[in-house]
Amino acid sequence: MSKILVAYFSASGTTGRTAALLAKAAGADLFEIQPKVPYTAADLDWTNKKSRSSLEMNDPASRPEIGKRLENMADYGVVFVGFPVWWYTAPTIIKTFLESYDFAGKTIVPFATSGGSGLGKTESALRPCAPGAVWKTGKVLRGETEHSLKNWVESLGV
Repeated sequence: MSKILVAYFSASGTTGRTAALLAKAAGADLFEIQPKVPYTAADLDWTNKKSRSSLEMNDPASRPEIGKRLENMADYGVVFVGFPVWWYTAPTIIKTFLESYDFAGKTIVPFATSGGSGLGKTESALRPCAPGAVWKTGKVLRGETEHSLKNWVESLGV
């Protein structure tokens, strides 16, 4: 069995709580993807077209800098990558994370938290950021229990 990592970005804490539960259910290590410059409430105001998050999401080349690097990525064979859904896709910091490591031969499983939207075309947008990775179909997690997450992980065969 490959060593498993749950890496996640959480703006408000919701994805962080879900990631911690998933890590426990999967017997995985946990790593928070933190922006070098933390987001403020004003940065996250999606109704403001000039907010930091709006500007990042409207710029396909945007790659917010990550504050802390995971030094032992080579140890992991399976990486769950979690994030809140922003503008029907992953925040651009997830692309930064994926482009920061060599995922060739590793299995990536995306997961997201969202109040209402699904993953949409998120996986196809993220795939080019991790060439050579094996992708499993992701899932939006809402109100999951440790038991339901354990069943999901087992169903993936990772």
